[in-house]
Amino acid sequence: MKYVLIGNSTAAIACIEGIRSIDTDGEIVVISSENHAAYGRPLISYYLLGRIKKENMAYRPADFYTKNGVELMLGKTVTSIEPKEKYVMLGDGSKVSYDKLLVATGSRPFVPPMEGLDGVKNKFSFMTYDDMLALESVLSPEKNVLVIGAGLIGLKCVEGILHRVKAVTVVDMANRVLPSILDEEGAAIIQKGLEEKGVKFYLNDSAAKFEDDTAYLKSGEKIGFDILVVAVGVRPNTELVKSIGGAVNRGIVVDERMHTYIPDIYSAGDCAEGYDSVAKQNRILAILPNAFFQGKTAGINMAGGDSSLTNAIPMNAIGFFDTHVLSAGIYEGECYSEVTDKVYKKLFVKDGRLVGFILINDFLRAGIYTSLIRGATPLDEVDFEILRHAPELMAFSADVRKNKLAKRV
Repeated sequence: MKYVLIGNSTAAIACIEGIRSIDTDGEIVVISSENHAAYGRPLISYYLLGRIKKENMAYRPADFYTKNGVELMLGKTVTSIEPKEKYVMLGDGSKVSYDKLLVATGSRPFVPPMEGLDGVKNKFSFMTYDDMLALESVLSPEKNVLVIGAGLIGLKCVEGILHRVKAVTVVDMANRVLPSILDEEGAAIIQKGLEEKGVKFYLNDSAAKFEDDTAYLKSGEKIGFDILVVAVGVRPNTELVKSIGGAVNRGIVVDERMHTYIPDIYSAGDCAEGYDSVAKQNRILAILPNAFFQGKTAGINMAGGDSSLTNAIPMNAIGFFDTHVLSAGIYEGECYSEVTDKVYKKLFVKDGRLVGFILINDFLRAGIYTSLIRGATPLDEVDFEILRHAPELMAFSADVRKNKLAKRV
């Protein structure tokens, strides 16, 4: 059996491990357009921040590929898939045949049309190892940086570079930071913390045009800068599957086994649109744990095993300096909140089940909340009054406690 994986990030690494848990002999080929072995993408901001070194960014040990019998083709781009003949075509004109194929092509930065953007000399994205190195090469204490985008990528970039430049300004058309992750009240806490560090925000605004090193906002504000980072959002890389008739919405549509409905072709990671067990619909869950679970599931099934992913949920664990956020699920239904100077907790209950939560700087036994969401546990089976204030096993019945503790052994 020959397995070909397009992509070399979290989902691909998990797929390799999934394959090898079933098939220890089959040939595995990984094709990546990047020139680096797999690394932790969330770590690029921490490298710039000075918390880690380059050698600590590897997602797996240096001998991972050789130990797993993987042929690693770096700096190669797949231009097309030929599902009938079962091979992929590379940009250099060569072909790589496959028996089973994983498409784990991830996503790319979305750059909206902005007048004059092409004329900006020092402009960057912030998604990859090479983006990190390119941005680092121009950072210096006298530079002013403008970041377009107050989402996760934009703010992690801010955290990484703030101490290395003169000033950072952030512009976003949304009315709050992290609009896809936090509600307004929670977002205000993150924004305040960054403002106290010196970051300046222009929200409900956007760049109308650029002239050299000046941005003109729709509000009429004018912002000078030395470095521009565009972090507006991402777009899944779905073109390879779409071009051969695969089902594609926002992402590549897969079933619970990560199969694309095209024979012997699977997909996982940020390009794949799997089932969200809380929202009860297919959508992209572009988070590292989900990419891993999807990749592992795909690998097991590609190798002839039997695995299904049915309890995926949106979840984020992020931090900005001394403020940390953990969120999961959806923010619908009745909200139970506990907000003080030291605690920010919001729990969302719908149809008698916990469906989401937002926690800021208060993660005590948060795994219990996550377990309730993943398991779609009816709240009439637990003591929710206890769980609302202090999640602990005593809120569960004796039988449930016994079962949960047995799983830990």
